[in-house]
Amino acid sequence: MKYFSTLLLLTVLLINCSSPTKEGNVTVIGNIKGLKKGVVYLQKIQDTLLVNVDSVSIDGNSEFVLKSEVEEPEIHYLYLDKNDGKQYNDRIDFFVEPGEITITTNLLDFENDVKIKGGKNQEKYTEYKKMLKRFNDRNLRIIKEDFEASKQKDDEKLIENDKAYKNLMRQKYLYTINFAVTNRKLEVAPYITLNEVFDANIKFLDTVARSLSPKVKKSLYGKQLIKYIDDRKAKEAEAKTSTEE
Repeated sequence: MKYFSTLLLLTVLLINCSSPTKEGNVTVIGNIKGLKKGVVYLQKIQDTLLVNVDSVSIDGNSEFVLKSEVEEPEIHYLYLDKNDGKQYNDRIDFFVEPGEITITTNLLDFENDVKIKGGKNQEKYTEYKKMLKRFNDRNLRIIKEDFEASKQKDDEKLIENDKAYKNLMRQKYLYTINFAVTNRKLEVAPYITLNEVFDANIKFLDTVARSLSPKVKKSLYGKQLIKYIDDRKAKEAEAKTSTEE
């Protein structure tokens, strides 16, 4: 499971209920078409906990304004509570940085029919996610074909699908690493590396880390990526030593 997705699932039950801020250097202007009633939360991960930054109750008017305070570009989440008992659905992730961000989506397809206009990191994050969706769609087709082949006991097709899956994952990982290196001056680079290909060969992760600009290396996600690489190297070295003994 993805690095940040795992963190999100583990911390969502521990949501900080402290009073949300109503002031800040980030303004999120949104519209959820078709929404008549519900609560919209602006959230982020802070000290490994998913915290509510701001919230607004919707009662008739689907437009809203939320505020946050950030020191650098950082991932936030727009969470819609429709009181339907679903805990992990209806959440959109996006990059915020000082300034104004606009988000438009609709009630029926909250996560997929979203349009976000923000800063440079969000622009690149949107670009990356479009390509990622293509990889995910192809993966779903392989899974479907694999299921059918299993029912038919078609071993040849199963072998073919396995090769297709491995090739697809190789393409995804190479695309992500190249995308991160190309956008090394933006915080989105270390973020997608940790979120999508954290289990890649350590030399590829090193390539991204070394390519980051000095500013991004000192950022939240830059420091997290470098620490993760150092921790992995230490564990792999320890495992190698144990094997040799």
